[in-house]
Amino acid sequence: MKKLIAVMLFVMLPIVCFTTARADSGPKPSVNVSFEGLSDELCYGTLLSVMESTGPAKVWDGTPEDARHNENERFKSLPYGYEIWKAFVDYADKDGYYFLQQIWQVNETNELNWGYYPPNTFKVLLYFPESGTFFVSGSCERYAFDSYFTVDFSGNKQEAGNHHIEMKRSYNYGQELFSLVARIILTIGIELAIAWLFVYRNRNQWILLVSVNAVTQIILNVLLNVINYRSGHQMFMTYYFVFELIVIVIEASVYRSFLCEDRSPERGKRQAAIYALVANAVSFVGGVFLARWIPGIF
Repeated sequence: MKKLIAVMLFVMLPIVCFTTARADSGPKPSVNVSFEGLSDELCYGTLLSVMESTGPAKVWDGTPEDARHNENERFKSLPYGYEIWKAFVDYADKDGYYFLQQIWQVNETNELNWGYYPPNTFKVLLYFPESGTFFVSGSCERYAFDSYFTVDFSGNKQEAGNHHIEMKRSYNYGQELFSLVARIILTIGIELAIAWLFVYRNRNQWILLVSVNAVTQIILNVLLNVINYRSGHQMFMTYYFVFELIVIVIEASVYRSFLCEDRSPERGKRQAAIYALVANAVSFVGGVFLARWIPGIF
């Protein structure tokens, strides 16, 4: 068994190292706000923060060179000018939340996505420059690694002044459940295909394989879903590797005891353990590349 784990480490470690080595360019927490019923009128939005900075984003310190608008040579690529920036800088939140000089035009996409160190506690602030209107939400908090919110703008009029908007959480649990089931079915399918190559083909063997895989894959994927929800994709990949090793040990132990029906005990047990190693290695590698090329399934 120790040799099997050593081989598994040799197979999996380069993949995990490749993934974790890209940590700085990997996923970061995000806040994603969708707006329903928003008009076509020009609109900019931001997240006001309870803290004065988060990651590279921070409150303007009064230095002209640090003013983030496209009339400043340092930030000429930004899609908004001084007047828009100044409107947000001058906005005085009643609860003292801070503008961190991050602005998005939201009327075309109906979305605001802060994907690099968003504030943990925040308000959504929208500004309609044509009417001089501000809309602000109540205080919200990130509740997952990728937190989703929806604002229903139906019935709100962009009239001069300050207005309140309501936000609700909108994490897509249905999609997560679908992805969970898809991963489990895909993994079991891969391991049964490999079982066929190992000449495990009779009814009792397949019942055992499906039963064991169903239990281990459901537990594994539920745990990974919780980790991904709470801590994000990087931790997901790390724990994926660790949990897969545990699954190999469990499955190899079960298969060594019950899978080898018509072979000599020594040869049969060895082949059953090798099958557990190969099947899980293939499903692990397949899962890593699916997570990379089809992120929605993980």
